Amino acid sequence: MKFSLEKLTESVFQQLLPELQLKSIHPHDPVVVGNIPEPWELLGAGNYAAVLCHQDYPDYVVKIYAPNRPGFEEEVEVYRRLGSHPAYSECFFAEDGILILKRLCGVTLYDCIHRGLRIPKKVIQDIDKALEYARDRNLYPHDIHGRNVMMYQGRGLVVDISDFLDRGKCRKWDNLKTAYYYFYRPILSPIKLPIPYFLLNGVRKLYRMLTSWKKWF
Repeated sequence: MKFSLEKLTESVFQQLLPELQLKSIHPHDPVVVGNIPEPWELLGAGNYAAVLCHQDYPDYVVKIYAPNRPGFEEEVEVYRRLGSHPAYSECFFAEDGILILKRLCGVTLYDCIHRGLRIPKKVIQDIDKALEYARDRNLYPHDIHGRNVMMYQGRGLVVDISDFLDRGKCRKWDNLKTAYYYFYRPILSPIKLPIPYFLLNGVRKLYRMLTSWKKWF
């Protein structure tokens, strides 16, 4: 593992970074990624950073923050506090806006509902325990929703920990659990009905609208 990590780090600095183009044009839009050298692949892009992988190192991902975007130091601190836990990724390298992390495999709960995949109760319980573990380490689980948690082999995983230093109240996970136990389990789960993305996105927008209105009352 140490040898693989050293070789991957070498490839990041000698092969990936000299060729990669990474721009954050607007803070509310995903970063723009271009000119990715083979055999590197883009896994995803957020507002501040992009996540890439290399086929020769399937157990790792590389997260690279765009220039002048915030969050790197905070994310490093969150991983430091989390240490090693089966429901979370783990940080093996952090320097100059670059993180090398343990790769998590699975399907987001959002995509499980889209595909009609059954979400066992154990997945929800695993995520609950993982969030409590984070609280025990003076972290504040925040922004936990269907796209930030995954299911893999019937177990729950937490994907995005970038806001775990945010002390503000966030009820997204509690609301998702309420929907899971009172709507998903008794109605959707037995029939395994795939839900189109346009309906899921409509529900997501309605949820945002309702929570926004609630702040004013």
